[in-house]
Amino acid sequence: MMTVVTGTPGTGKSAVAEELERRGWMVVRAAETVGPFVLGDDPDRDTSVVDEEAWVRSFAPVDGIVEGHLAHLLPSDRAVVLRCRPDVLEGRLQARGYARAKVRENAEAEALDVILVETLEVHPQETVLEIDTTNLSLAETADLIEGFIRGTVPPSSGSLDWSAYLMEGL
Repeated sequence: MMTVVTGTPGTGKSAVAEELERRGWMVVRAAETVGPFVLGDDPDRDTSVVDEEAWVRSFAPVDGIVEGHLAHLLPSDRAVVLRCRPDVLEGRLQARGYARAKVRENAEAEALDVILVETLEVHPQETVLEIDTTNLSLAETADLIEGFIRGTVPPSSGSLDWSAYLMEGL
């Protein structure tokens, strides 16, 4: 069974993936598999441009977890979308040294549910779990993911509304 763990940068994907690995789960980091599909760099957005369709077509399913902000594009048995309140997300990304424009772009994407919407375009809602990591520990987040994979935590999505963030500062 393949489960993807996705979300906007800064929501906790890499950290929870490390926790799940410590617990014995096999984890593939999507970022380590996209290299052959990088078409170039987007200096304005400080990111690489990936041929997502070619990457998805070539990706061999795994029995485990695939983590990354593009992971939701992969067909899988279950999809977990990590979320974080945009103001908290801004702080996390600033601490990583992200440029102000990139911090704002990611916080706005989070407020607009971009990754969740993209996930629901690929995965049936009954296979999706949205987790608000804003105030959860890594252990609590990993517990929810494990429960979802095992079927003891039910699917749930669409309950978060951070659209008010978009009105701040206008």
